[in-house]
Amino acid sequence: MDINSRASPVHDSRPLTRKTLVLLVAVLAVIWFGNLDFRKLVRPDEGRYAEIPREMTATGDWLTPRLNGIKYFEKPPLQYWATAAAYKLLGEHQWTVRLWPALTGFAGVVLVYFVGTALFGALAGLYAAVVVAGSLGYIFLGHVATLDMGVTFFMTLTLAGLLLGLRETTTVSQRRVWIHLAWAGMALATLSKGLIGIVLPGSVIAVYILLERNFSLLRRLHIASGAALLLAVAAPWFVSVSIVNPEFFHFFFIHEHFQRFLTKVHHRVQPWWYFLPILAFSILPWFITLCDTLPRMWHRRPPPEHFQPQRFLLIWSMVIFVFFSISSSKLPSYILPILPALALLMGLRLTEMAPRRFAWHLLPILAIALGVFALAPEAVRFASNEVPVSLYEAYVPWLRAAGGAVAIGTLYALYQCRVGKMTSAAIGTCCCALIGGQLAMMGHDSLARASSAYFIAREIKPYLKPDAPFYSVGTYEQTLPFYIKRTVTLVAFADEMAYGLVQEPQLWLRDYTEFKRAWRNADYALALMTPRTYDEFKNAGLPMEVIARDTRRVIVRTVARKPAVRGTPPTL
Repeated sequence: MDINSRASPVHDSRPLTRKTLVLLVAVLAVIWFGNLDFRKLVRPDEGRYAEIPREMTATGDWLTPRLNGIKYFEKPPLQYWATAAAYKLLGEHQWTVRLWPALTGFAGVVLVYFVGTALFGALAGLYAAVVVAGSLGYIFLGHVATLDMGVTFFMTLTLAGLLLGLRETTTVSQRRVWIHLAWAGMALATLSKGLIGIVLPGSVIAVYILLERNFSLLRRLHIASGAALLLAVAAPWFVSVSIVNPEFFHFFFIHEHFQRFLTKVHHRVQPWWYFLPILAFSILPWFITLCDTLPRMWHRRPPPEHFQPQRFLLIWSMVIFVFFSISSSKLPSYILPILPALALLMGLRLTEMAPRRFAWHLLPILAIALGVFALAPEAVRFASNEVPVSLYEAYVPWLRAAGGAVAIGTLYALYQCRVGKMTSAAIGTCCCALIGGQLAMMGHDSLARASSAYFIAREIKPYLKPDAPFYSVGTYEQTLPFYIKRTVTLVAFADEMAYGLVQEPQLWLRDYTEFKRAWRNADYALALMTPRTYDEFKNAGLPMEVIARDTRRVIVRTVARKPAVRGTPPTL
């Protein structure tokens, strides 16, 4: 196919009809929500964010978050509350664990379409929506139970309020609504993941005003009433939980914010360039389009003294990217909030782009997809004692299906570019990425026997007794409590629950000596441990019977006591 053919028709600039748009949203919803229950929960995040809401519903305490029965103050409660409410209404399922990230992710796509349409026109709004819905990072984090998609949605809501409220064409009454929506978004982002919900938007506004030297924008921000709204929404929980738990304030605000950002206390140190490859992967298949877009969006649009939404979107993306790049604690998901802003910029750029140029952007994606298809069998090289070859072999067909889906979709998009149908090409690119990403995620369930406690939890259900101790020795399997619907007693392992155990030390056993004593004195108990720990106890003569085992975990029970013979001491 000659993508440089001079016979290629011009860019099709007509927006979709209402009927077609509704159909497209319906198809997106089916693909987006259709597989939420397919995969087993994966450790650690999905287990953690499934279990904390489960304990809220079990205990009735929705104020103090607890993980495995231990106070857990690392994050605010909004997603816990949403998931607990889903449990109450719809039951405790894998799909209800993932419902909040999926809902906020889907709502984020709709919000990007709305904002893009309002700022740059219907076609730009459509392109922005398909870019964000078809970005691999957004797809993956919209279907995994972490806090990142929820905070991204509310930060995007903040961004939307600022973009639409600061325009000169906005009336006074409309501005009041939009700006206060931005303040509400900051409050809900704060309740989702902490002070970044305020710090990041505030930093963006400050940088924009300083660079543009447009201090008149401060008058449009309704700072007094907006701050009052933010406090009215966010403050009640922070005040209430601090009253009930006086230790909360120092741990949450000092340890989890300032020490996390400024020190290496969380052991997540990465080089300054860490997020560059993360961003390149997260924005696929639109990376070349992003590189084409960014240099063109800084130019000031007339009149120069007016609010410049393109510049604001660029500053939003750069401030967040730099903020997390200089932080001493880095995780790949931290930069998710910049994807909607970048999608809005790319949506605008795509309205200006000739189909032939976009075709060049797609050729590397075709090469990557074919590479995934061809090299999928090499995944077995990642096998280990904990994740055996057989599991990766089961994953290979899914990887090939994902690569094949992206390749076929990209070929379709290239053909649409050839005949001048840019809108069809963009939608096709989105669909192939979305389907390919979903297939890759569904295939990951092939590794579930190593990454989830679902199967071993089913094996031990006949052995569970409501009042019997269940020890977790030297480790903590995050997904197990959700599947067995109860907490376990930690032994010689604290990790992220260390601070809570300082407050309530009676909730764990500090060392193996205490465990051995408790184990020998128990009439009936269960314990989970690693295979290595089990071998150590077995060689030391600790009586235990294996009831379930996999590559990562061994679960044992106490051995029934033998009746004592008169004149001899009882034995185990």
